[in-house]
Amino acid sequence: MKNQLGAIVLLAASTAASAQSSVTLYGRVDGGVEYLNHIANGNGGTSSRWSAEGGDWGTSMLGFKGTEDLGGGTTALFDLETALQIMNGTSGGGKLFSRRAYVGLKNDTWGQLQAGRNLFIDSDGVWEFDPFVQQAVSSASLVRGRNWQQTSNNVEYHSPVWHGLDVQGQYAFGNQTSGFNNGADGDFGRSDGIMLTYHSPLFDVRGIYDELRDSSGRFSNIFTASREYFAGGNLRLDKWKIQAAYTHYSAPDSPMGVADSADHYWLGATYQATPKWAVTAAGFYIHVGEGSGDASHDPGSHAMLYALGTTYNLSKRTFLYGTVAYVDNSKNGNFSVFATPRDSSSPTSPNVGESQTGAYVGMMHVF
Repeated sequence: MKNQLGAIVLLAASTAASAQSSVTLYGRVDGGVEYLNHIANGNGGTSSRWSAEGGDWGTSMLGFKGTEDLGGGTTALFDLETALQIMNGTSGGGKLFSRRAYVGLKNDTWGQLQAGRNLFIDSDGVWEFDPFVQQAVSSASLVRGRNWQQTSNNVEYHSPVWHGLDVQGQYAFGNQTSGFNNGADGDFGRSDGIMLTYHSPLFDVRGIYDELRDSSGRFSNIFTASREYFAGGNLRLDKWKIQAAYTHYSAPDSPMGVADSADHYWLGATYQATPKWAVTAAGFYIHVGEGSGDASHDPGSHAMLYALGTTYNLSKRTFLYGTVAYVDNSKNGNFSVFATPRDSSSPTSPNVGESQTGAYVGMMHVF
């Protein structure tokens, strides 16, 4: 994979040199230091850790995108993008292009149609209404990363903007002969969604409905394979940006007796104190419906996450950041301040009923 990626970088660089208006190499690099306490150790106790981490504010990535003017207001386009982990130099989680790999056509009148791998529609849509823009501590925390996934085999449509209003639809095929809704082992099944957005200078509103299936084509877990109903809004007042949202998750194919629904709320605000310095505060609340749990399913419970963060711009492309967060779990909950799946191989959750504090500082450079 390293040799393949290196060859693509060289090819993109040479292409950009001959046609700079059509091909762009882009990305961002994020690294820093992280602290987390009350991590369950599996023996009934807890531990704390300090660690060097990449991607706490946002995923480090490398991408190549390009366009070709076909005339008549129509453009051909592509985007190839992979995640990076700068602390150990790995990329993509086993995929050469883990985040985006698609090709499409865009027309000024009828919109954009594309096919390939991309961020799942809620990941592409929730971050804009999240005060912490889906950092390691964010709206993804109390839903165990349900809203920052990627899906393969997508066909996707983006409408033009009509007086501030636009529509986006996404359909991800399972590509399996074993069943129309099924997906490959370890991947999602057939999944889909639609997003409606209105933007104005004063406020934005967005609604999303999506279906994320497991590899067996079922809605079997509220935080990994479920239906989602999302409504969010942004309000801009002078130096303030106020953001709020509500999400309902439903997983009707969950095992009998297991909690199969959850409601997620948040409210936050960002104060742009100076052109370089901003401060953000938010509260996130999750309520999991009645039912038991197991290694991969959360039981009926609730939790409240409080977060405070800041950024300071050193330039237009480089900034420093810092975030601190605290989660208060109910007696049956064990949510982490970080978006870690319940059955993760690298868990960060506390013991059931325990609180947790986390913090990180770092630097982001965009190119």
